[in-house]
Amino acid sequence: MLISCWSAKGGVGTTVVAASLGLVLGKRTPGGALLADFAGDLPFVLGLPSHEGSGAASGVGPASGLGLAGWLAAGPTVPADALGRLEVPIAAGLGLLPRGAGILAADRAEVLVALFEQLPRPVVADCGLLRCVEPFGDGSADAAEVVARSATRSLLVTRPCALALERVRRLACRPTGVVLVREPGHRCGRADVEEAAGAPVVAVVESDPDVSRAVDSGLLADRLPGTLVRGLRNAA
Repeated sequence: MLISCWSAKGGVGTTVVAASLGLVLGKRTPGGALLADFAGDLPFVLGLPSHEGSGAASGVGPASGLGLAGWLAAGPTVPADALGRLEVPIAAGLGLLPRGAGILAADRAEVLVALFEQLPRPVVADCGLLRCVEPFGDGSADAAEVVARSATRSLLVTRPCALALERVRRLACRPTGVVLVREPGHRCGRADVEEAAGAPVVAVVESDPDVSRAVDSGLLADRLPGTLVRGLRNAA
């Protein structure tokens, strides 16, 4: 199973949601789970800043610059076990495929999606902020956008603000479900979010300062706040 997490506006918590989903699935799935980083922020959120990445000495991992971008650029000659070599262990039952350096070429994105879907463990892809407003197939989509719309479960992560919902309406990518990050002060509600996305809200995550503290201190992987565990239990 491939689950993509993406947003139409920055700063809504997409990477935190993706990381948390991976951690939750890694604990409850017998074979663990895998995170695929197309946005580049998962190492930091998981407490692995690039300058401290575990792969610096070995030539793999967040600090090496190698990752999904390189795999996509290598073309059909890439070794069959290349993805496995790129994987970095994060926590018990959870691995990470770093973004790597370079552009996310879309040429072999569908091949990558097929490989993810064949794995015996769920894959959660952080596709970050999508900007493509034209129908796919015009050459404007990068690999992150292809993965976002091709996933088994394509999850839009959004806050209920009017600007974010206006951008959702303009995107070519349509989700299968929405993760709503709810915070006080917004006039828009759940019905407005579902109308803009054309998909149901499948999970609601309440704004919680404990989440920010866990991320800032690099402890999200070790101490996943209960707010995230409870809010995301139905997202996968």
